[in-house]
Amino acid sequence: MPTIGVLALQGDVVEHMAALAELGTIARPVRRPEELADVDALVIPGGESTTMSKLLVSFEMLEPLRERLRAGMPAYGSCAGMIMLASKVLDGRPDQEVLSAIDMTVRRNAFGRQVDSFETDVELLGIDGGAFRTVFIRAPWAEEVGPDVEVLGRISGGPADGKIVAVRAGNVMATAFHPEVTGDLRIHEAFVELVRAAV
Repeated sequence: MPTIGVLALQGDVVEHMAALAELGTIARPVRRPEELADVDALVIPGGESTTMSKLLVSFEMLEPLRERLRAGMPAYGSCAGMIMLASKVLDGRPDQEVLSAIDMTVRRNAFGRQVDSFETDVELLGIDGGAFRTVFIRAPWAEEVGPDVEVLGRISGGPADGKIVAVRAGNVMATAFHPEVTGDLRIHEAFVELVRAAV
């Protein structure tokens, strides 16, 4: 049974922990390097990416996390987590740190501010059961991805038509939206399967 950590510095920690527990995994909050060392994989929740980046530095988590990711630890990031996992951030603060776990350029708050939050259906590659009802809250999108990055989902229709909102690179997945608030566990399930295969 894999132990999956949820980065618990800021953001939707409780919701991700609940989704993982419902799928029968051991879910643990991770705030310190020694807690990170005890998990098989990590979820980086939605929240505020600049705050998260600062907290990773002040909790001395940035380098240990980068090392684990370089060593192949599976990870999944939603919304701010997607920004953190990217290799380059547009519209970020100059001091914003990234984890460079996925070769992609993301744009922060790409869809606009909180008032521009919305829901839509997105077809996701490799996720059975029909379109996924997605919730976007001050969400990013991926402007471009490297050759080793698989695009799992794009927005269909509207002004953001074709924008990349779900990706996978090896053991690392990211979505621009928040599956943890929908009650639909299929993305968490796909991540748990990925973790089981990796460990």
